Amino acid sequence: MTYDIHEIRSHFPSLQSGAIFFDGPGGTQVSQQVIDAVSDYYKTANANTHGAFATAQRTDAILAEARSAFADLLNAPSPNEIIFGPNMTTLTFNLSRALGRWLNPGDEIIVTHLDHDANIAPWLALEERGAVVQRVDIHPDDCTLDMADFEKRLSTKTRVVAVGGASNAVGTMNDLKTIISLAHMADALVFVDAVHLAPHAPIDAQNLDCDLLACSVYKFYGPHLGVLYGKSDLLDRLQAYKVRPAENQPPHKFETGTQNHEGIAGALAAVNYLASVGEKYGAPYAAQYKQFSGRRLALKTALAAIKEHERNLFVSLMVGLRAIPGITIYGITDHTRFDYRTPTVAFTLNGQTPRAVAEYLGRNNIYVWDGNYYALALMERLGLEERGGAVRVGLAHYNTAEEVERLLQVLMEYAARET
Repeated sequence: MTYDIHEIRSHFPSLQSGAIFFDGPGGTQVSQQVIDAVSDYYKTANANTHGAFATAQRTDAILAEARSAFADLLNAPSPNEIIFGPNMTTLTFNLSRALGRWLNPGDEIIVTHLDHDANIAPWLALEERGAVVQRVDIHPDDCTLDMADFEKRLSTKTRVVAVGGASNAVGTMNDLKTIISLAHMADALVFVDAVHLAPHAPIDAQNLDCDLLACSVYKFYGPHLGVLYGKSDLLDRLQAYKVRPAENQPPHKFETGTQNHEGIAGALAAVNYLASVGEKYGAPYAAQYKQFSGRRLALKTALAAIKEHERNLFVSLMVGLRAIPGITIYGITDHTRFDYRTPTVAFTLNGQTPRAVAEYLGRNNIYVWDGNYYALALMERLGLEERGGAVRVGLAHYNTAEEVERLLQVLMEYAARET
Protein backbone atom coordinates (compact mmCIF):
# COMPACT_ATOMS: atom_id res chain seq x y z
CA MET A 1 0.00 0.00 0.00
CA THR A 2 1.10 3.57 -0.64
CA TYR A 3 1.28 5.89 2.35
CA ASP A 4 -2.34 6.79 3.09
CA ILE A 5 -2.33 10.00 5.11
CA HIS A 6 -6.08 9.83 5.69
CA GLU A 7 -5.76 6.33 7.17
CA ILE A 8 -2.86 7.52 9.34
CA ARG A 9 -4.85 10.48 10.65
CA SER A 10 -7.89 8.35 11.43
CA HIS A 11 -5.99 6.87 14.40
CA PHE A 12 -5.62 10.27 16.13
CA PRO A 13 -8.79 11.69 17.70
CA SER A 14 -7.26 15.10 18.42
CA LEU A 15 -6.61 15.68 14.71
CA GLN A 16 -10.35 15.83 14.17
CA SER A 17 -10.49 19.15 16.06
CA GLY A 18 -9.46 21.17 13.02
CA ALA A 19 -6.23 22.39 14.64
CA ILE A 20 -2.98 22.06 12.70
CA PHE A 21 -0.33 20.51 14.94
CA PHE A 22 3.20 21.55 14.05
CA ASP A 23 4.28 21.32 17.69
CA GLY A 24 5.53 17.73 17.45
CA PRO A 25 9.12 18.40 18.60
CA GLY A 26 7.63 19.39 21.95
CA GLY A 27 5.26 16.43 22.00
CA THR A 28 3.11 14.67 19.41
CA GLN A 29 -0.55 13.73 19.51
CA VAL A 30 -1.43 10.17 20.58
CA SER A 31 -3.28 7.45 18.76
CA GLN A 32 -6.54 5.90 19.91
CA GLN A 33 -4.58 2.70 20.45
CA VAL A 34 -2.50 4.48 23.10
CA ILE A 35 -5.55 6.07 24.73
CA ASP A 36 -7.26 2.67 24.92
CA ALA A 37 -4.17 1.01 26.39
CA VAL A 38 -3.94 3.55 29.22
CA SER A 39 -7.66 3.24 29.92
CA ASP A 40 -7.57 -0.56 29.79
CA TYR A 41 -4.65 -0.65 32.21
CA TYR A 42 -6.69 1.24 34.79
CA LYS A 43 -9.66 -1.03 34.20
CA THR A 44 -7.91 -4.41 34.23
CA ALA A 45 -4.38 -4.24 35.64
CA ASN A 46 -4.05 -1.32 38.05
CA ALA A 47 -1.65 -2.54 40.76
CA ASN A 48 1.93 -2.43 41.91
CA THR A 49 4.41 -5.03 40.74
CA HIS A 50 5.35 -8.52 41.96
CA GLY A 51 2.15 -9.20 43.86
CA ALA A 52 0.61 -12.65 44.37
CA PHE A 53 -2.62 -11.64 42.64
CA ALA A 54 -3.96 -11.14 39.13
CA THR A 55 -3.69 -7.38 38.58
CA ALA A 56 -0.09 -7.26 39.86
CA GLN A 57 0.80 -10.14 37.57
CA ARG A 58 -0.85 -8.41 34.62
CA THR A 59 1.20 -5.30 35.41
CA ASP A 60 4.38 -7.41 35.49
CA ALA A 61 3.50 -8.86 32.09
CA ILE A 62 2.77 -5.43 30.57
CA LEU A 63 6.07 -4.02 31.81
CA ALA A 64 7.99 -7.02 30.49
CA GLU A 65 6.33 -6.74 27.08
CA ALA A 66 7.02 -3.00 27.00
CA ARG A 67 10.74 -3.65 27.57
CA SER A 68 10.70 -6.11 24.70
CA ALA A 69 8.93 -3.59 22.48
CA PHE A 70 11.53 -0.88 23.13
CA ALA A 71 14.35 -3.36 22.65
CA ASP A 72 12.80 -3.98 19.24
CA LEU A 73 12.44 -0.26 18.50
CA LEU A 74 16.05 0.55 19.39
CA ASN A 75 17.49 -2.82 18.34
CA ALA A 76 18.85 -3.45 21.81
CA PRO A 77 20.21 -6.97 22.42
CA SER A 78 18.11 -7.55 25.55
CA PRO A 79 14.90 -6.18 27.11
CA ASN A 80 16.85 -5.94 30.38
CA GLU A 81 18.84 -3.09 28.82
CA ILE A 82 15.68 -0.94 28.71
CA ILE A 83 15.00 1.40 31.65
CA PHE A 84 11.82 3.45 32.15
CA GLY A 85 11.62 6.80 33.92
CA PRO A 86 9.55 9.99 34.14
CA ASN A 87 11.35 11.63 31.20
CA MET A 88 14.71 11.76 29.46
CA THR A 89 15.90 14.64 31.64
CA THR A 90 15.36 12.78 34.92
CA LEU A 91 16.94 9.61 33.54
CA THR A 92 19.97 11.56 32.34
CA PHE A 93 20.48 13.26 35.71
CA ASN A 94 20.26 9.86 37.40
CA LEU A 95 22.81 8.33 35.04
CA SER A 96 25.18 11.27 35.18
CA ARG A 97 25.15 11.08 38.97
CA ALA A 98 25.91 7.37 38.85
CA LEU A 99 28.72 7.88 36.34
CA GLY A 100 30.05 10.68 38.53
CA ARG A 101 31.12 8.06 41.08
CA TRP A 102 33.79 6.97 38.59
CA LEU A 103 35.18 10.44 37.90
CA ASN A 104 38.29 12.02 39.39
CA PRO A 105 39.12 15.73 39.48
CA GLY A 106 40.39 16.78 36.07
CA ASP A 107 38.49 14.10 34.14
CA GLU A 108 36.73 15.60 31.12
CA ILE A 109 33.23 15.41 29.68
CA ILE A 110 32.36 16.63 26.18
CA VAL A 111 29.01 18.29 25.43
CA THR A 112 27.95 20.34 22.40
CA HIS A 113 26.39 23.73 21.69
CA LEU A 114 23.81 21.95 19.53
CA ASP A 115 22.17 19.99 22.32
CA HIS A 116 19.02 20.31 24.40
CA ASP A 117 19.96 21.35 27.93
CA ALA A 118 18.86 17.94 29.21
CA ASN A 119 22.08 16.64 27.67
CA ILE A 120 24.19 19.49 29.00
CA ALA A 121 23.03 20.41 32.52
CA PRO A 122 23.32 16.85 33.94
CA TRP A 123 26.97 16.80 32.88
CA LEU A 124 27.67 20.34 34.08
CA ALA A 125 26.42 19.15 37.48
CA LEU A 126 29.50 16.91 37.67
CA GLU A 127 31.75 19.96 37.82
CA GLU A 128 31.10 19.78 41.56
CA ARG A 129 33.12 16.54 41.52
CA GLY A 130 35.98 18.28 39.76
CA ALA A 131 35.06 17.23 36.22
CA VAL A 132 35.99 19.58 33.39
CA VAL A 133 33.28 20.10 30.77
CA GLN A 134 34.41 20.77 27.20
CA ARG A 135 31.90 22.30 24.77
CA VAL A 136 32.04 21.49 21.06
CA ASP A 137 31.24 24.45 18.82
CA ILE A 138 28.99 24.57 15.75
CA HIS A 139 29.12 26.09 12.27
CA PRO A 140 26.57 28.93 12.68
CA ASP A 141 25.83 29.13 8.94
CA ASP A 142 24.16 25.70 8.86
CA CYS A 143 24.02 24.73 12.56
CA THR A 144 26.14 21.60 12.16
CA LEU A 145 28.71 20.36 14.63
CA ASP A 146 32.30 21.49 14.15
CA MET A 147 33.86 18.02 13.93
CA ALA A 148 37.36 19.46 13.87
CA ASP A 149 36.62 21.13 17.19
CA PHE A 150 35.25 17.84 18.54
CA GLU A 151 38.42 15.97 17.62
CA LYS A 152 40.54 18.74 19.14
CA ARG A 153 38.68 18.49 22.46
CA LEU A 154 38.77 14.70 22.59
CA SER A 155 41.75 13.51 24.65
CA THR A 156 43.04 10.84 27.00
CA LYS A 157 41.27 12.78 29.78
CA THR A 158 37.83 12.39 28.16
CA ARG A 159 35.59 10.05 30.11
CA VAL A 160 32.13 10.82 28.67
CA VAL A 161 30.92 12.24 25.36
CA ALA A 162 27.31 13.48 25.52
CA VAL A 163 25.84 14.18 22.08
CA GLY A 164 22.42 14.51 20.48
CA GLY A 165 21.17 12.30 17.69
CA ALA A 166 19.40 15.33 16.22
CA SER A 167 18.86 18.93 17.30
CA ASN A 168 15.38 19.54 18.66
CA ALA A 169 15.70 23.19 17.61
CA VAL A 170 17.09 23.17 14.06
CA GLY A 171 16.85 19.50 13.07
CA THR A 172 20.54 18.81 12.43
CA MET A 173 21.31 15.07 12.56
CA ASN A 174 24.78 14.35 13.89
CA ASP A 175 27.22 11.79 12.48
CA LEU A 176 26.82 9.47 15.45
CA LYS A 177 28.82 6.58 13.99
CA THR A 178 31.92 8.75 13.58
CA ILE A 179 31.50 10.49 16.94
CA ILE A 180 31.03 7.20 18.80
CA SER A 181 33.96 5.53 17.04
CA LEU A 182 36.31 8.41 17.83
CA ALA A 183 35.13 8.54 21.44
CA HIS A 184 35.67 4.82 21.93
CA MET A 185 39.16 5.11 20.48
CA ALA A 186 39.81 7.53 23.36
CA ASP A 187 38.24 5.02 25.84
CA ALA A 188 35.33 7.37 26.53
CA LEU A 189 31.69 6.39 27.09
CA VAL A 190 29.05 7.87 24.78
CA PHE A 191 25.62 9.03 25.91
CA VAL A 192 23.22 9.78 23.02
CA ASP A 193 20.16 12.00 23.41
CA ALA A 194 17.88 10.46 20.77
CA VAL A 195 14.72 12.29 21.84
CA HIS A 196 14.38 14.26 18.60
CA LEU A 197 15.85 11.54 16.39
CA ALA A 198 13.56 8.68 17.43
CA PRO A 199 10.33 10.00 15.80
CA HIS A 200 12.00 10.60 12.45
CA ALA A 201 14.53 7.85 11.67
CA PRO A 202 15.24 4.20 12.51
CA ILE A 203 17.65 3.74 15.44
CA ASP A 204 20.00 0.76 15.73
CA ALA A 205 21.77 0.88 19.09
CA GLN A 206 23.88 -2.17 18.29
CA ASN A 207 25.08 -0.76 14.99
CA LEU A 208 25.81 2.63 16.55
CA ASP A 209 27.65 0.92 19.43
CA CYS A 210 26.62 3.72 21.81
CA ASP A 211 26.93 2.98 25.51
CA LEU A 212 23.76 4.79 26.59
CA LEU A 213 20.85 6.22 24.60
CA ALA A 214 17.73 8.00 25.82
CA CYS A 215 14.44 8.94 24.16
CA SER A 216 10.99 10.23 25.14
CA VAL A 217 7.84 8.35 24.18
CA TYR A 218 5.68 11.47 23.99
CA LYS A 219 7.74 12.58 21.00
CA PHE A 220 6.50 9.59 19.01
CA TYR A 221 2.78 9.33 19.68
CA GLY A 222 2.83 7.98 23.23
CA PRO A 223 2.46 9.11 26.87
CA HIS A 224 4.83 11.36 28.80
CA LEU A 225 7.55 8.85 29.65
CA GLY A 226 11.31 8.51 29.25
CA VAL A 227 13.24 5.44 28.06
CA LEU A 228 16.93 4.69 28.47
CA TYR A 229 18.97 1.99 26.74
CA GLY A 230 22.31 0.97 28.24
CA LYS A 231 24.81 -1.75 27.45
CA SER A 232 24.28 -4.60 29.90
CA ASP A 233 27.86 -4.76 31.18
CA LEU A 234 27.86 -1.02 31.85
CA LEU A 235 24.51 -1.16 33.66
CA ASP A 236 25.80 -4.07 35.74
CA ARG A 237 28.87 -2.15 36.84
CA LEU A 238 27.18 1.16 37.57
CA GLN A 239 26.01 1.72 41.13
CA ALA A 240 22.46 3.06 41.17
CA TYR A 241 20.99 5.50 43.66
CA LYS A 242 18.01 3.56 45.00
CA VAL A 243 16.11 2.43 48.07
CA ARG A 244 17.55 -0.64 49.80
CA PRO A 245 14.71 -3.13 49.14
CA ALA A 246 14.81 -2.44 45.41
CA GLU A 247 16.37 -5.06 43.15
CA ASN A 248 20.12 -4.84 42.62
CA GLN A 249 20.02 -5.93 38.99
CA PRO A 250 19.39 -3.77 35.92
CA PRO A 251 17.07 -2.50 34.69
CA HIS A 252 15.16 -2.39 38.00
CA LYS A 253 17.94 -0.88 40.10
CA PHE A 254 17.72 2.31 38.02
CA GLU A 255 13.93 2.61 38.22
CA THR A 256 13.50 4.43 41.52
CA GLY A 257 10.17 3.91 43.21
CA THR A 258 6.88 2.93 41.62
CA GLN A 259 6.86 3.52 37.90
CA ASN A 260 4.16 5.09 35.72
CA HIS A 261 2.58 1.75 34.87
CA GLU A 262 -0.33 3.18 32.91
CA GLY A 263 2.14 5.27 30.92
CA ILE A 264 4.28 2.21 30.19
CA ALA A 265 1.15 0.41 28.96
CA GLY A 266 0.54 3.37 26.65
CA ALA A 267 4.19 3.35 25.57
CA LEU A 268 3.89 -0.29 24.56
CA ALA A 269 0.82 0.63 22.51
CA ALA A 270 2.75 3.49 20.86
CA VAL A 271 5.48 1.08 19.70
CA ASN A 272 2.88 -1.37 18.45
CA TYR A 273 1.12 1.45 16.62
CA LEU A 274 4.40 2.30 14.86
CA ALA A 275 4.86 -1.38 13.99
CA SER A 276 1.40 -1.37 12.39
CA VAL A 277 2.50 1.54 10.17
CA GLY A 278 5.41 -0.60 9.02
CA GLU A 279 3.15 -3.56 8.37
CA LYS A 280 0.89 -1.40 6.17
CA TYR A 281 3.39 0.85 4.40
CA GLY A 282 6.87 -0.55 5.00
CA ALA A 283 7.16 -3.14 2.22
CA PRO A 284 9.14 -0.86 -0.18
CA TYR A 285 11.87 -0.51 2.48
CA ALA A 286 12.08 -4.11 3.67
CA ALA A 287 15.05 -5.05 1.49
CA GLN A 288 17.36 -2.60 3.24
CA TYR A 289 16.47 -4.15 6.61
CA LYS A 290 16.60 -7.82 5.62
CA GLN A 291 18.64 -8.67 8.75
CA PHE A 292 15.53 -7.98 10.85
CA SER A 293 12.25 -9.85 11.24
CA GLY A 294 8.97 -9.56 13.10
CA ARG A 295 8.34 -6.38 15.06
CA ARG A 296 11.93 -5.17 14.63
CA LEU A 297 11.50 -5.24 10.85
CA ALA A 298 8.08 -3.57 11.03
CA LEU A 299 9.48 -0.76 13.18
CA LYS A 300 12.48 -0.13 10.92
CA THR A 301 10.30 0.01 7.81
CA ALA A 302 7.74 2.21 9.58
CA LEU A 303 10.36 4.82 10.37
CA ALA A 304 11.69 4.60 6.80
CA ALA A 305 8.20 5.22 5.38
CA ILE A 306 7.62 8.04 7.85
CA LYS A 307 10.97 9.62 6.98
CA GLU A 308 10.10 9.72 3.28
CA HIS A 309 6.64 11.20 3.88
CA GLU A 310 8.03 13.88 6.18
CA ARG A 311 10.89 14.69 3.81
CA ASN A 312 8.49 15.33 0.93
CA LEU A 313 6.45 17.69 3.09
CA PHE A 314 9.58 19.37 4.38
CA VAL A 315 10.83 20.22 0.89
CA SER A 316 7.57 22.08 0.23
CA LEU A 317 7.78 23.80 3.61
CA MET A 318 11.33 25.04 3.04
CA VAL A 319 10.61 26.26 -0.49
CA GLY A 320 7.63 28.21 0.81
CA LEU A 321 9.46 29.68 3.81
CA ARG A 322 12.28 30.96 1.63
CA ALA A 323 9.75 32.80 -0.52
CA ILE A 324 8.43 34.84 2.44
CA PRO A 325 10.11 38.26 2.77
CA GLY A 326 11.92 38.89 6.03
CA ILE A 327 12.28 35.28 7.18
CA THR A 328 15.67 33.99 8.33
CA ILE A 329 16.01 30.20 8.52
CA TYR A 330 18.52 28.51 10.85
CA GLY A 331 20.09 25.17 10.00
CA ILE A 332 20.60 23.18 6.81
CA THR A 333 18.62 24.71 3.94
CA ASP A 334 20.17 22.91 0.95
CA HIS A 335 17.62 20.31 -0.15
CA THR A 336 20.39 17.97 -1.29
CA ARG A 337 21.42 17.65 2.38
CA PHE A 338 17.97 17.05 3.85
CA ASP A 339 18.91 13.44 4.63
CA TYR A 340 21.11 14.95 7.35
CA ARG A 341 18.31 16.73 9.15
CA THR A 342 14.84 16.11 10.57
CA PRO A 343 11.70 17.92 9.29
CA THR A 344 12.01 20.59 11.99
CA VAL A 345 12.86 24.20 11.17
CA ALA A 346 13.56 27.29 13.28
CA PHE A 347 13.17 30.78 11.84
CA THR A 348 12.71 34.42 12.72
CA LEU A 349 10.71 37.15 10.97
CA ASN A 350 12.15 40.65 10.72
CA GLY A 351 10.49 43.14 13.04
CA GLN A 352 8.49 40.51 14.93
CA THR A 353 9.23 38.58 18.08
CA PRO A 354 8.95 34.79 17.83
CA ARG A 355 6.16 34.91 20.41
CA ALA A 356 4.16 37.38 18.29
CA VAL A 357 4.47 35.11 15.25
CA ALA A 358 3.49 32.03 17.25
CA GLU A 359 0.51 33.83 18.78
CA TYR A 360 -0.72 34.95 15.35
CA LEU A 361 -0.43 31.40 14.03
CA GLY A 362 -2.19 30.13 17.16
CA ARG A 363 -5.12 32.47 16.53
CA ASN A 364 -5.34 30.85 13.11
CA ASN A 365 -5.46 27.38 14.70
CA ILE A 366 -1.87 26.56 13.76
CA TYR A 367 0.21 25.33 16.69
CA VAL A 368 3.96 26.01 16.72
CA TRP A 369 6.56 26.64 19.41
CA ASP A 370 8.62 29.74 20.08
CA GLY A 371 11.53 30.48 22.40
CA ASN A 372 14.59 28.30 22.98
CA TYR A 373 12.82 24.91 23.52
CA TYR A 374 15.54 24.24 26.12
CA ALA A 375 18.22 24.36 23.41
CA LEU A 376 19.70 27.22 25.42
CA ALA A 377 23.32 26.78 24.34
CA LEU A 378 22.40 26.89 20.66
CA MET A 379 20.20 29.97 20.98
CA GLU A 380 22.96 31.75 22.88
CA ARG A 381 25.52 30.73 20.25
CA LEU A 382 23.29 32.06 17.44
CA GLY A 383 22.63 35.32 19.33
CA LEU A 384 18.91 34.61 19.49
CA GLU A 385 18.33 34.07 23.19
CA GLU A 386 18.12 37.75 24.05
CA ARG A 387 15.69 38.24 21.14
CA GLY A 388 13.20 35.62 22.26
CA GLY A 389 14.69 32.66 20.43
CA ALA A 390 13.01 31.55 17.22
CA VAL A 391 9.77 30.12 15.85
CA ARG A 392 9.88 26.34 15.48
CA VAL A 393 7.78 24.31 13.04
CA GLY A 394 8.04 20.54 13.33
CA LEU A 395 6.41 18.09 10.95
CA ALA A 396 5.11 14.70 12.07
CA HIS A 397 3.96 11.65 10.16
CA TYR A 398 0.31 12.73 10.41
CA ASN A 399 0.79 16.18 8.83
CA THR A 400 -0.48 16.89 5.32
CA ALA A 401 0.50 18.94 2.30
CA GLU A 402 -2.65 21.02 2.82
CA GLU A 403 -1.56 21.88 6.35
CA VAL A 404 1.85 23.00 5.12
CA GLU A 405 0.18 25.12 2.45
CA ARG A 406 -2.09 26.72 5.05
CA LEU A 407 0.86 27.56 7.30
CA LEU A 408 2.72 29.21 4.45
CA GLN A 409 -0.36 31.18 3.40
CA VAL A 410 -0.92 32.55 6.93
CA LEU A 411 2.77 33.38 7.36
CA MET A 412 2.85 35.20 4.02
CA GLU A 413 -0.21 37.22 4.98
CA TYR A 414 1.28 38.09 8.36
CA ALA A 415 4.63 39.10 6.87
CA ALA A 416 2.92 41.27 4.26
CA ARG A 417 0.72 42.93 6.87
CA GLU A 418 3.65 43.76 9.15
CA THR A 419 5.97 45.24 6.49
